[in-house]
Amino acid sequence: MYGANRAEETTEFQGKQVFKGGENSIVVYSIDQSTGEPTPIQHIETRAIHPRTFHIDPSGRMLVAQHNLPVDVRDGDAVRTVPAGLSVLRVGDDGKLTFVRKYDIDVGDKTMFWMGMVQL
Repeated sequence: MYGANRAEETTEFQGKQVFKGGENSIVVYSIDQSTGEPTPIQHIETRAIHPRTFHIDPSGRMLVAQHNLPVDVRDGDAVRTVPAGLSVLRVGDDGKLTFVRKYDIDVGDKTMFWMGMVQL
């Protein structure tokens, strides 16, 4: 089973609202077959802010997490922007994930609210 941890709280820095920090990850759970109880077995960073939605491709071998907005972050004494985008992760035979890459997406002043995958 998979779930998303998404942090988005901001704080002021140099007159701008910047990401305050927190976990932006996909959590992988194993399920106890006798009790149904989930146990987290992995937290993998998506390398972007606020993984809003995610989808697993029809083969079950790839998970893509969507990050809906660009977010300003503090980078030492400067501010930089982490773009909205899609983070691609490989699903292993054990269900654990491996980061492959992030695709930045210019959403302008819009919000990329949802994403999904379809088989072509």
